[in-house]
Amino acid sequence: MREISALFVTLTAAAGIFSSPGLVVSASAQDAGAQAAYRDIEQTLGSVPTFFKLFPEIGIAGAWAEFKAVQLNPATKLDGKTKELIGLAVAAQIPCHYCVYFHTAAAKLNGATDQEIREAVGMAAISRHWSTVLNGMQVDTAAFKTETDAVLRLAGEKAKSASK
Repeated sequence: MREISALFVTLTAAAGIFSSPGLVVSASAQDAGAQAAYRDIEQTLGSVPTFFKLFPEIGIAGAWAEFKAVQLNPATKLDGKTKELIGLAVAAQIPCHYCVYFHTAAAKLNGATDQEIREAVGMAAISRHWSTVLNGMQVDTAAFKTETDAVLRLAGEKAKSASK
């Protein structure tokens, strides 16, 4: 109980720091940022989808900046198809039927084949399956890492010798 009280005091103090007048963004600045974000969303996507309109205005500029900088950015290390296949695999696990629909369509738009989509969802299922086994059986983490490193080292050696 004492730890919870101490945590509450700490969080309350932190909230006070973040609500001090010098650190608060004015409502008009927040509104201007939201309006600029909505204009940019419309310019980028052709319209402002409802899910962006429903996001709290106070955070839409940041949410859009993140979306645009990572998901829509062609200059990232992952190409659009890979990002959308990852999004689909995660969406299938959440599960989110909206996200599954979006990421499937976006993956196809970015060149993913039906086979690649099936494999991405299959990998999500495999990851979920073995995660359930490992966590449920409380497999020792250090032993798991040691075994994994040994298996991957051997796989790397076999791949090297096969390419010679």
